[in-house]
Amino acid sequence: MPRSPRRCRCWPRDADLAGIVARIGNPPLWPREPGFPTLILMILEQQVSLASARAAFNRLEAAVPALTPTTFLELDDATLRGVGFSRQKTGYGRHLAQAIVDGRFDPEQLGELEDDEVRRTLVQLKGIGPWTAEVYLLMVLRRPDAWPVHDIALATAARQVKGLAARPGPEELEALAEPWRPWRAVAARLLWHHYLSK
Repeated sequence: MPRSPRRCRCWPRDADLAGIVARIGNPPLWPREPGFPTLILMILEQQVSLASARAAFNRLEAAVPALTPTTFLELDDATLRGVGFSRQKTGYGRHLAQAIVDGRFDPEQLGELEDDEVRRTLVQLKGIGPWTAEVYLLMVLRRPDAWPVHDIALATAARQVKGLAARPGPEELEALAEPWRPWRAVAARLLWHHYLSK
């Protein structure tokens, strides 16, 4: 499958995106490794700060010899609660791990699928929604047109960069990014780059 390049022609066509590059340079890729641990981290990242999620993930890794579906399933609820998992996220993590152990889901096969197939496969898993699926496409599989319209930081940056009166919702963000196809993932990285620079 194609991977998004470090450079493309999307921002020279958009003065606001070009301004980000001129001000703070090209964005990083923020790459993540494919597989179970990354999906667990993304579950932890839902509705909390990235720093809090990373701290919980680090405690999880310290609690097991190696983070695999099997070792995750061996942890009891009290241990996971101490790590930083809510009851809901514990359920999501167990569902994901069990699906892999049972052979119902193989994260290693996602790289062989088209974007829409990746989305459909991931959102069938309990606790994996459109945001997680899109971020997995963007950061793990590095697909060039991934565009996480449910990402609050992305919407906030779009409002600032485009001078909008209010933070755009998912439908508005989808429409805003239409001119950036098929390189919306590059635009997303640029907007995140701007957001983090603030």
